[in-house]
Amino acid sequence: MKVLVINPGATSTKVSVFDEENEVFKTNLVHSAQDLAPFAHVVEQGDFRKALILQTLEQAGYQLSDFAAVCGRGGLLRHIPSGTYAINDAAIADVMDPPYGEHASNLGVLLARELGDMAGIPAYFVDPVCVDEMTPVAHVSGFKGMQRESFFHALNQKSIARKAARMLNKSYQEARLIVVHMGGGVSVAAHENGLVVDDYNVKDEGAFGMDRGGSLPVNAVINLCFSGITKQDAKRMLGVEAGAYSYVGTKDFREVERRAFQENDPDCRLVFDAMAYQLAKDIGAMAAVLKFQVDAVVYTGGMAYSDRFTQAITDYVGKLAPILRLPGEEEMRALAEGALRVLHGEPAKVYG
Repeated sequence: MKVLVINPGATSTKVSVFDEENEVFKTNLVHSAQDLAPFAHVVEQGDFRKALILQTLEQAGYQLSDFAAVCGRGGLLRHIPSGTYAINDAAIADVMDPPYGEHASNLGVLLARELGDMAGIPAYFVDPVCVDEMTPVAHVSGFKGMQRESFFHALNQKSIARKAARMLNKSYQEARLIVVHMGGGVSVAAHENGLVVDDYNVKDEGAFGMDRGGSLPVNAVINLCFSGITKQDAKRMLGVEAGAYSYVGTKDFREVERRAFQENDPDCRLVFDAMAYQLAKDIGAMAAVLKFQVDAVVYTGGMAYSDRFTQAITDYVGKLAPILRLPGEEEMRALAEGALRVLHGEPAKVYG
């Protein structure tokens, strides 16, 4: 069975075709700022991106009737358990009026539904960033009315965790893992018996990323917010202009590493060391969540390609558990596998 997979990003749309577990076609449709300028809201880009997808498939020799299902990346929907979800009217309603704000990934749900309807095939999304399997005690923040929320790289985290469990000759439901996703954003999560029971997400807390601040001193944040800037400016500064970018002016980790070690830039070296240090602290916290019964610590994401960076983290946590290094991301494969599990008999979950 063939599955069409769609993964919209801020400036691109990834499209793949899987024939069972084999990726037989893939492309990345890049959208310039000029292309997207006419659209005031992300959801308005749907028809534009859909036309490009259909054109690309036709040029590659595919018709929508070739596919058994279409699967899109899930976005900032309501908090739900992990799994493969059939795209229903409730999901589309939340894409049109997103409860946690606009994000390009929201388009994955909309595009999959519309293409599925055109072909008369089922449409799914899998493990969106809003997956929440945290325990009740993990949700407690320390101030009533402010709940810790679960936002993390669930799609890649879950896929990598399943792969790591297989490497350990365990099922995912048996494994106790700490998965460290290190891309433009970072997230560290405790996987216990098939559930992510706690996670640090760079959106609100934990180690800083390339452009997000992670955990920041509360009083300093209060002072910033009352310094005369607008709420929109504060969100921009802490959401896309913080992290490594605020220190050294780049959002490219490879540049940080190069400048730190080839050019002996002291600021880049400090940022490099601090990122490893903070991720190690997050790993230690998740080890406590698992009561220090950890089968493996798993590194994934783009930064995991760096021998130097992964070793810097391992220097702190190497005695905790075996280290597994699975660099890169498997989002497209994870989406396809989620759809295939349902096509092969696993019930799809119901959103809403």
